[in-house]
Amino acid sequence: MKKLDTICVQGGYKPKSGEPRVVPIVQSTTYYYEKAGEMADLFDLKSEGYFYTRLANPTVDAFEKKLTELDGGVLGIATASGMSATLLAILNIAGAGDNIVASRAIYGGSYNLFSVTLPKYGIQCRFFDPDDSQEDIEKLVDDKTRAIFAETIANPTIVVLDFEKLSNIAKKHKVLFMVDNTLVTPVLCRPLDFGANIVIYSSSKYLDGHAVALGGCIVDGGNFDFTATNRYEEFLKPDESYHGLVYASLGKTAFGVKCRVQMMRDLGAIMSPENAFLTNLGMETLALRMERHSENARKVAEYLSKHPKVEWILHPSLEENKYYDLANKYMPKGQGGMMSFGVKGGSEKASKFMEALKMIAIVTHVADSRSCVLHPASTTHRQLSSADLEAIGIKDNLIRLSVGIENADDIIEDIEQALAQI
Repeated sequence: MKKLDTICVQGGYKPKSGEPRVVPIVQSTTYYYEKAGEMADLFDLKSEGYFYTRLANPTVDAFEKKLTELDGGVLGIATASGMSATLLAILNIAGAGDNIVASRAIYGGSYNLFSVTLPKYGIQCRFFDPDDSQEDIEKLVDDKTRAIFAETIANPTIVVLDFEKLSNIAKKHKVLFMVDNTLVTPVLCRPLDFGANIVIYSSSKYLDGHAVALGGCIVDGGNFDFTATNRYEEFLKPDESYHGLVYASLGKTAFGVKCRVQMMRDLGAIMSPENAFLTNLGMETLALRMERHSENARKVAEYLSKHPKVEWILHPSLEENKYYDLANKYMPKGQGGMMSFGVKGGSEKASKFMEALKMIAIVTHVADSRSCVLHPASTTHRQLSSADLEAIGIKDNLIRLSVGIENADDIIEDIEQALAQI
């Protein structure tokens, strides 16, 4: 197998003689064929190709293949956003009357999707604290559970996932284990290596790396046997909406093919060719950037941990962090650039600190090349109640800091001068 940094540059696309060396933007909704049988074979999955960009596109395909190769999966489905990736992954296996079991320590948008929107369509969510014991989490699983969902590093509480604990539960009950790997990327952690079955990304973050292209992706690990359980009936019986195809008969690609030909066909949340081009371009430097993000974050976290105006700091590179051992077990090469900390004095001081920053910007984004901050309780997680915020560990003085790839000394200098003003 090629090294991950080589795949970042070379993966997903191999031009033939005379074709563009760089992945081109195929800005077309439709594709020409001389014979009707060629198109029919595509619809019947007898041959590979493209017939409509809502289902597949050459530019999008190159991005999907690169990310799938990085993760060690079998099939990727690129989506319009990270939220649509999460939504399609769940709808691919769950319907009215079913439930999912999810960590409370997840992105606010995902928490709201699981706790508010999906229940309107009959899909319930049972939340657990990521520090709960395996036995307590297992009690939430029943015969209607369709997935266990968690984040490798939680946004914004910086909780590190105990893969082994959740994987044990998933394997015992033959339930799909889904992991959102957005904040570390496959360069730092490959969830499929640690028991996950499906990996989800908001590609708008580190994969793109430049805050220019919205998107998401689902990577099918190909390591779940749908014929070994009756839990997923839709995979075992013919899909009359797609020529009577029995998805489980496809073997390793069952989840991914169903997600594309059924979910993407009906919901249409495909990534645009231009965004796929930009994300694929950004991924060429992913290995380099994640190394720099991680190293910068380690230096910034160490600085903040010693500052008298900082009440607490969360980053797993710090030896005193409760997830330090887990982080080194699953992410020994680095833990990315995301951290959270609290300044003394509550939300008022937090706001004053952020407004005093000169280089680091206040934006509703994380995980790109530029350092940025946000106050989640009043922005990204504003829709949650005070009880919900407390339950998922978001305090009123929590500042989410995404450390960029600038010089670490300049990042620390900006933080220092801002802290001096509160």
